[in-house]
Amino acid sequence: MSTSINIKERKPIWIALSDFYLDTELQDSDFQYVAKTILESPYGFEEVKKINIYEVFPVLQSNLLQPAGEWAGFNEKWLIEAIMNHLETRNSFNHLMISINYKKYGWMQEDYWIRLENMYNKIRKE
Repeated sequence: MSTSINIKERKPIWIALSDFYLDTELQDSDFQYVAKTILESPYGFEEVKKINIYEVFPVLQSNLLQPAGEWAGFNEKWLIEAIMNHLETRNSFNHLMISINYKKYGWMQEDYWIRLENMYNKIRKE
C-alpha cells in the first residue's frame, strides 16, 4: 500500500491535525489555524479527512484514550517521524484495521470536524 506522498506538503497538515488529539478543548483560534492550513495546502477538505484517518489517527489515537494525555502539543519532529514510520509499514490489513478503529473511536472528533468544516467554509468565502 506504499504510495508516494509529498512530505513537505503533508507536514503542515499533520501538525495542524495533531491538535485534534490533544487532551484539551480547542478554541475558535485553533479551528482557524487548522482551516487556514488546509486552505493553504494543495488538499481539499475531504482529502484532509482521509489524511487524518489513515496517517494521523493511527499514530495519535492512543492519546485520545489516555486519562491524562498530551495537552501542550506534540513534538513536531517526533510526530513527523512517527507518521512517516507508520506510512512505511502500512499495508492493506493495516488500512482495514485503521478503518475499523476509526469507526470505533472517530466519534471523539466528530464535533471538531463539524466546527472545522464551518470555519473552513467561512474563511473560504471571505
